[in-house]
Amino acid sequence: MKKILVVEDSEMVMKILRHLVQSSSLPYEPVYAASLAQAVAQYNETPGDFFAALIDLNLPDAPDGEVVDFTLSKKIPTIVLTGSYDEKRREQLFNKGIVDYVTKEGRYAYSKAIGMITRLEKNQHIKVLVVDDSDMSRKHMANLFRRHLFQVIEAVDGVDAIKVLLENPDVKLLITDYNMPKMDGFELVRNLRYKYDKTDLIMIGVSGESSEALSAKFIKHGANDFLRKPFHPEEFYCRIIHNIESLELVEQITYNAQRDHLTGLYHRSYFFNAARELYNAAREKSAPLSMAVINIDNFSEINQHYGNAWGDSALKQIASSLHTMLGRFLLARADSDDFFVMLPGLDHEKAAAFLGKVKQLLAAEAIVINGETRHFYVSIGVTDKLQSSLDQQIATASQHLRHAKEAGGNMIVDDGDDE
Repeated sequence: MKKILVVEDSEMVMKILRHLVQSSSLPYEPVYAASLAQAVAQYNETPGDFFAALIDLNLPDAPDGEVVDFTLSKKIPTIVLTGSYDEKRREQLFNKGIVDYVTKEGRYAYSKAIGMITRLEKNQHIKVLVVDDSDMSRKHMANLFRRHLFQVIEAVDGVDAIKVLLENPDVKLLITDYNMPKMDGFELVRNLRYKYDKTDLIMIGVSGESSEALSAKFIKHGANDFLRKPFHPEEFYCRIIHNIESLELVEQITYNAQRDHLTGLYHRSYFFNAARELYNAAREKSAPLSMAVINIDNFSEINQHYGNAWGDSALKQIASSLHTMLGRFLLARADSDDFFVMLPGLDHEKAAAFLGKVKQLLAAEAIVINGETRHFYVSIGVTDKLQSSLDQQIATASQHLRHAKEAGGNMIVDDGDDE
């Protein structure tokens, strides 16, 4: 497991930091030190195994920030804590390559510092594209992103950027210079906005030109933000993080709006919207598309015997298992103990065979309810008959499910069985 190095000589501050680190959800082991000597010793125990460092700038054996030089020399992303704000020192630290600089001004400052480590953790999974025809400018911005652990790719002009985006559809942020050959920043942003909404791709314009209208022009062309060169790294990061966090907030709201509040699976309404697209595509291409309705056998007995709270707990565990096995398909909680799953590319025979394995694996799982071990069984109805509408296909699958239940449950009925 990667580690976080926390270096602080104040016992009170260290106590706060320990509490904040322990209460965070960071997947890293904290390692604590009160001096440069202790920090070096901790590092030497497992060199190269540190994800980030949270460092007090002034220590008894390192009064001039020598501990920062140490962590940076080991290529550990470093966040600096200091008791006073010094503009000259701040400039020096950013030039050395720190992640950020936090002044000790109450508990919020320490929460902010821990939040920066959380941000670094998230940044590892975010891909950004830097577009600039100047090698020096492009490399400078790319290095600023890499300092915060973003995945970085580069393009030399607007035409190259479009090609790179097609090859990397998971890019979340694009930052582009204005004045470039072939296609300038305005044209690039305008062209991309036809395909990408502001909540799909963040675009930030940059320029060293003096025109005051540039920022407004960029934003009117579809950019989310604008930076004027030369910019300070701190301003760069503030703008980048603000836009990334806004995008993440929208994504979280969208995610929550699509999900069942109990199980975390898609809810019924989202399923119907997404399923209609799959249904229409299958009819147009005459492609196989199976629809299955899954029901947990005798689930009402759980609520009656153990109570609704334990019933909800069991339902969440079953839904989690279904997601693990069926998450690559369109899976949703349809009702209390009913689930819908749409399986593109599978006819009813292949879908029934696949779901048979899912049923076996689910039955083999032991779920503990109020101290008792239970095994759950499911009945499933499957059809690949597209008929005249999605609703009719679901009705056919539901009819197959009823036949499975009438036959005693714990079985699958598909089109072949009901003919």
